[in-house]
Amino acid sequence: MNVLLIGSGGREHALAWKMAQSPLLDRLFIAPGNAGTAQCGINVAIAGDNFPALAHFVRKENIGLVVVGPEDPLVKGIADYFRGEEDLQWVGVIGPEAAGAQLEGSKDFAKAFMMKNGIPTAAYKTFRSMEGADQFLGTLQPPYVLKADGLAAGKGVVILDSLKDAMAEMEAMFGGKFGTAGKKVVVEQYLKGIELSVFVLTDGESWVLLPEAKDYKRIGEGDTGLNTGGMGAVSPVPFADDIFMQKVRDRIIEPTIQGLQNVGIDYRGFIFFGLMNVGGDPYVIEYNARMGDPESEAVIPRIESDLLDLFLAVKQRRLKEKKIRIRPEAAATVMLVSGGYPGDYQKGMVIHGLEDPGCDIVFHAGTTQKDGKILSAGGRVIALTSLDLNWKSALEKSKEAAGKIGFDGMYFRRDIGFDL
Repeated sequence: MNVLLIGSGGREHALAWKMAQSPLLDRLFIAPGNAGTAQCGINVAIAGDNFPALAHFVRKENIGLVVVGPEDPLVKGIADYFRGEEDLQWVGVIGPEAAGAQLEGSKDFAKAFMMKNGIPTAAYKTFRSMEGADQFLGTLQPPYVLKADGLAAGKGVVILDSLKDAMAEMEAMFGGKFGTAGKKVVVEQYLKGIELSVFVLTDGESWVLLPEAKDYKRIGEGDTGLNTGGMGAVSPVPFADDIFMQKVRDRIIEPTIQGLQNVGIDYRGFIFFGLMNVGGDPYVIEYNARMGDPESEAVIPRIESDLLDLFLAVKQRRLKEKKIRIRPEAAATVMLVSGGYPGDYQKGMVIHGLEDPGCDIVFHAGTTQKDGKILSAGGRVIALTSLDLNWKSALEKSKEAAGKIGFDGMYFRRDIGFDL
């Protein structure tokens, strides 16, 4: 089978790396890809939201499966587009239709969905203007959680300690700080606990549970400084024991799948559950309609099963026939980022030391290739993943590998997993 993978980050390199190992694969194309995905298949210079160009390419190359990595094409309706083309309805799309992608595309939709289906989450209220915001904020205990309703490149959630700052932040959101994503603002009760990410792959009826992970969003060690797209991850998560995960299945995953079915949403793809462990009970902080990044770089290497075989089962709605096999080793991922990220940073830095850094896998997150050299092309540049008996020893391998790779201004966190 010929496969087209949409995206260009570390998550997509991890997906490409895994699918390239499948005996079911004939040719793998990645649009637009990066210098790492080029080692797994053929990069194609088509943007992920250029649906007509992607459809033309699918026809030309006889693509049987389209795997969508990032959220933007999903929210814009890539699955709907392919299902709306009469000659492409046979093509499988791993990713939900636009209605299902609203779990990620609209915080307000997601919160209303959770409330309707009895899924544990924080109390909230959605605002379309400042009217009444001060009264509702006054009923909450600080810190205050503010979320731009729409997609904001992972930067639309702000947690503030003072009521004055919260009101000013809401004004900024309504004033266009996050563009159209901030037309509505969700204000939430703050949940005190420890976060983790749980992932399932579903064909709309059945689902399989992937390894859980914990990622680290802040730029600085000890979880300080600005939010980023993610500075590293570990899998498995020590506190996610059998008792806790059974609660996740019963209280969160099953009601979510059933709730989607109840409203007629044909959801075929990944669901990412951003959870908070509050005194041993799971609460949903957010949904994503795709795999996480950098969690993918820690989770996918732990999957022993043929991922492409699972994707085909999703396409054919026979996932109930499959059992997923997970490697027992732990994984730890360390992200190498550009100096200045998540603020302004330079691109085009030559990356040295990629040939044999000593970790198990080098995933490219923001790279390009020119004149035989690998160059930085983003804020998050390289993800180093190692596997070992436990996450601590795996982390040491990844940190040691980070010391062998270099580019001007490179930075990474040395304390991934510090709170476990």
